Amino acid sequence: MKLFVTGAAGFIGSNHVRWLMANTDHEITVFDALTYAGNRANLAEFEDSPRFSFVHGDITSRDDVAAALPGHDRVVHFAAESHVDRSIMGPDAFITTNVSGTNIMCDIARQNGVEKFLHISTDEVYGSIDEGSFVEGDPLEPRSPYSASKASSDLVALAYQETYGLPVVITRSANQYGPWQFPEKVIPLFVTNLLDGLKVPLYGDGLNIRDWTYVEDNCAGVHMVLEQGQVGEVCNIGAGNELTNKELTHAILERCGKGEEMIEYVEDRLGHDRRYSIDTTKIRDLGWAPTHSFEDALDATVAWYTDNRTWWEPLKAAVKNR
Repeated sequence: MKLFVTGAAGFIGSNHVRWLMANTDHEITVFDALTYAGNRANLAEFEDSPRFSFVHGDITSRDDVAAALPGHDRVVHFAAESHVDRSIMGPDAFITTNVSGTNIMCDIARQNGVEKFLHISTDEVYGSIDEGSFVEGDPLEPRSPYSASKASSDLVALAYQETYGLPVVITRSANQYGPWQFPEKVIPLFVTNLLDGLKVPLYGDGLNIRDWTYVEDNCAGVHMVLEQGQVGEVCNIGAGNELTNKELTHAILERCGKGEEMIEYVEDRLGHDRRYSIDTTKIRDLGWAPTHSFEDALDATVAWYTDNRTWWEPLKAAVKNR
């Protein structure tokens, strides 16, 4: 089996490659543009493996994709612009990469007759929910340029399945955390700030709720959907660890040996969704369940950033100096 994995020099993609290398015998081609969040160092341990290859290419370039994709059996499409704050400051890149890029990926994949196309999406496409949890068939009500671009890319992929018969499956995952995450996202940002003696910026009243899934558990779920998911279907993936942002912040403070005085309350983000919650019955019926508790996985995540300053310090410095 030969897999074509886009965006796999980023956080979730590189962890997925790590999971695949440990749990399958598939050959893996990583296709990544190496934008600010893509880091070749995330994959350095596999460079000498005969099962691994890397192609520097952009999903928004039809020529790049057409040159690299032929000969692969399946596509796992992680590549995307993914940070809500960045989408608010500059939405154009999100529409170009996430919508146009997904269109190009689907079109080249169907021309090459791939046997399955797994599109990676997010629970944010459903919008905010006060009570209960979204199921896969619920209407999409995205409320940021990022989530709108991801909802659009979901619809593009599903349209290729309906129109051309491209064998598409989609996962929509809850918030993730773990090693190798670019330090602009909340958990690595807060941990690395605290390690440097800096305060952590908490939006608004801190009562927005997110469901947190350890990235390794998500990767196992993604692969299960690739293997067992029915063409044309969507599967939610989430561990059911719903926390307010304030609760999450206190959990990080405790692990870093810091107190409430390290919280800096800042003006709330525009259009900040209050609560995300997804029903995961479908993927659990396939046999998936998280194997890491939130507490143990957060311990491991904080320890990883503590031990890997040489990885994240240059990334934070580059963002600060941009």
